[in-house]
Amino acid sequence: MTKDDIFNQIKSKESFLCVGLDTDIHKIPSHLLKSEDPVFEFNKYIIDATVDYCIAYKPNLAFYEALGPSGLESLEKTVEYIPDDIFVIADAKRGDIGNSSSMYAKAFFERMDFDAVTISPYMGHDSILPFFEYNEKWVVVLALTSNAGSSDFQHLDIAGDHEDFFDIEQLELFEIVIKKCVTWGTPDNMMFIVGATKPTYISNIRKLAEEHFFLVPGVGAQSGNLKDVAAFGMNDKCGLIVNSSRAIIYASNGDDFAVAASNAAKKLQEEMASLLQEHA
Repeated sequence: MTKDDIFNQIKSKESFLCVGLDTDIHKIPSHLLKSEDPVFEFNKYIIDATVDYCIAYKPNLAFYEALGPSGLESLEKTVEYIPDDIFVIADAKRGDIGNSSSMYAKAFFERMDFDAVTISPYMGHDSILPFFEYNEKWVVVLALTSNAGSSDFQHLDIAGDHEDFFDIEQLELFEIVIKKCVTWGTPDNMMFIVGATKPTYISNIRKLAEEHFFLVPGVGAQSGNLKDVAAFGMNDKCGLIVNSSRAIIYASNGDDFAVAASNAAKKLQEEMASLLQEHA
């Protein structure tokens, strides 16, 4: 899927919403447990309920891998069920070198036909480059996350004697990661993960990656503010894909779970439509 394909979805749906499919078998409505594949059955209902309001889905692989082979089967069926014009992100956070990275790319882009995969960049360029061998596929780089432990490394101040940035007195580590990564990929094959709970950083990151899409988790259950994210992060092609997981898929755990998910997604889409109009 190309950058223009994504932007056209944003324009046509007046939405930049991504629904995170963090499907926990212990949280889905109990009546679905009687079905042959409860995880896939739940995902089908959620997709049908939200597809008119979102432009992307993001299955979190941890929830599927934890179930073993049956979970991976549910994942593959889910990816196949999602309409072809919807952007599908493997939230896998892989990061390895050499043949390992090549095999990960083959698994996600050939075997399971995802459009994108999240990558940890801390093993360097050779952990990312194999993913760029696939046309119209995307690398989504962990840049600045919203978890409490992000301060352990991401915000470390780095002296300005780094060979590529010698003219800058001081940068935080996440800024160096972004400045380096934009030299490996392009706005047509690389995105950055930027947590919604740190919106004041988004404007600085936008200066480092002006044309790249940002995948922004943390809106909803993690209390990220959508209006702030848009104010700091939008560019002329929107440039944002904002993810909400639990606030949508677990809006209800009763028989009305699909209706509740639809309503939650629709509410976010309406807010996004207003923000897009303001930015136009």
